[in-house]
Amino acid sequence: MIDLVQIVYSMNPYVKRDLIAAHMHIAPRTFVRNSIRTAFMYAICFAILAFFVTSKAGLPIFIPVIVFIVLGYIFLTMQFKIPQVRLLHRVKAIDNDVLFTGRFLLIKLSSGKPLLNALNDTSKSPGAASLHIKEIVDDINFGTPIEKALQSAVDNSPSRHFRNVIFQITNSLKVGLDVTENLAIILQEIEDEQALEIEKYGKKLNSIALFYMILAVVIPSLGMTIFMVVATLISFTINGWIYAIMLIFIIFVNFFFIMAFRQIRPAVDI
Repeated sequence: MIDLVQIVYSMNPYVKRDLIAAHMHIAPRTFVRNSIRTAFMYAICFAILAFFVTSKAGLPIFIPVIVFIVLGYIFLTMQFKIPQVRLLHRVKAIDNDVLFTGRFLLIKLSSGKPLLNALNDTSKSPGAASLHIKEIVDDINFGTPIEKALQSAVDNSPSRHFRNVIFQITNSLKVGLDVTENLAIILQEIEDEQALEIEKYGKKLNSIALFYMILAVVIPSLGMTIFMVVATLISFTINGWIYAIMLIFIIFVNFFFIMAFRQIRPAVDI
């Protein structure tokens, strides 16, 4: 018997890596099996709908089969993108407060606390980055050497900024340097980079806001006014469908720009 789950899993070997990085505690084969089941259910529903439409319209009977295959592939691809989407949200959450968490750790180290105690105190602070610190502390409490636990965090963390912070700590421990000095340097670099991101965000925001004013404010209002004047001159009857189409257009434009504003927003707590 053909093992469909194994075939699909072998075609997508990155699934296990994405699940681990996204902190989705599910076995890769189970995730693949659930994805196939979900994609099949959605595809079969649309295929049944296509069958009734084609039978009423007298279209070829193979169209529902094509719909099932195409939509099944699309839905399956979308299911495999779920870990990557969650991973992006996780990276943004960590980058959003990695500077605060790093400074909290730096203050604890500068006050004379040992590294392990400083990490333990930092793990209790709020934020997604502190949860990453808590994972390091948990590994150490379970018997993992501190250098190995820190290196594991460097290897597995999805956030570049967080990896840089932990790498500086790990590197300082290996060569016997002062942890606080290197940590302060990398935190300053992260602060400068975030300040540059905010500056770029301001420039992008101005451009997108200009397009928003044109497409979502000027064109609908001025265009509708001109259309009504012209329709009156040529005795064109304006029914409810015209207003409905205009309303749908405005809603779509606003939704598009809302998503654009959220997409370009930097992962910085501003």
